[in-house]
Amino acid sequence: MKKLHPIYFSDWRLANGKTHDVALSYQVFGRSLGTAPVVLVNHALTGNSNVSGETGWWNALIGDEKTIDTQRVTVLAFNIPGNGYDDEFDHLIFNYRDFTAKDVAALFWKGLETLHIDTLFAVIGGSLGGGIAWEMAALKPKAIQHLIPVATDWKATDWVIANVLVQDQILNHSSQPIQDARTHAMLLYRTPQSLGLKFKRNKNGDRFDIENWLIHHGVKLQDRFRLASYRLMNHLLRTINIVRAGDAFLDTAARIESSIHLIAVDSDLFFIPSETRQTYEVLSVVKPNVFYHEIKSVHGHDAFLIEYEQLAQILSPIFEPLKVNTHVTTY
Repeated sequence: MKKLHPIYFSDWRLANGKTHDVALSYQVFGRSLGTAPVVLVNHALTGNSNVSGETGWWNALIGDEKTIDTQRVTVLAFNIPGNGYDDEFDHLIFNYRDFTAKDVAALFWKGLETLHIDTLFAVIGGSLGGGIAWEMAALKPKAIQHLIPVATDWKATDWVIANVLVQDQILNHSSQPIQDARTHAMLLYRTPQSLGLKFKRNKNGDRFDIENWLIHHGVKLQDRFRLASYRLMNHLLRTINIVRAGDAFLDTAARIESSIHLIAVDSDLFFIPSETRQTYEVLSVVKPNVFYHEIKSVHGHDAFLIEYEQLAQILSPIFEPLKVNTHVTTY
């Protein structure tokens, strides 16, 4: 059973000047709010706030006595407004092109303010969630102790923008939009080597196993995800960009006081690791507390949902001190 807590904002002003009523829901895991350091977890495109527990999508990392130890911290996760996880049709967002990743980041900060949280021990997110984490740090550069963007970037590259367009075309013109878009997207999230190792050109009847697998993923998402939600989440990817008009990347990023832990996947075909390495090389010249880590995997972008042992090894030094000292930190 979902333990969602709702927050409602009337006439929320977006970056483009338009206003929109927004429903923001969240879940809390571990220690009660106000009793321990807070870790905010931002979900990816088809994800949600259910990050821990029996069905949690990151439960290998988040839970009692796990890397992010819910006996020591408060884990908070918002649903990106419009993702449909609250099952309320009226909360879906149909004017999806009006929204940006910056808008979502601002909404998350407003939600935190409503919960009387003004600082965070860490913000961690993969893919779209990591891009929103970057946007949050840009909006409040002194409020996050550890910024942990995983398999993502501070901006949408031309490659990401191009694939968002292809997805958007499928979502708006296909007769089975969710299934077809997901089939295409899975090829961005894995690699030729990963699929070759898994399927080895095997067949089941007239179909290759890879074809059955892709169709299965398309149908599975179609059964649990709304078209309006997919359109919005896909669109948000193209809007990731912490650089504001008139600024350069270093102008914005150097103001972020957080320790920044960049985590890339060496085989990622979507948010390619060379972009993350370049970010590290540029930023480390002016910022001593920026670190680069690379997950080694054949699986591509989705490795952040697969290679839990490597992720745990990277994250443990960040969260290990909390197992000794669990007072609510301010900085």
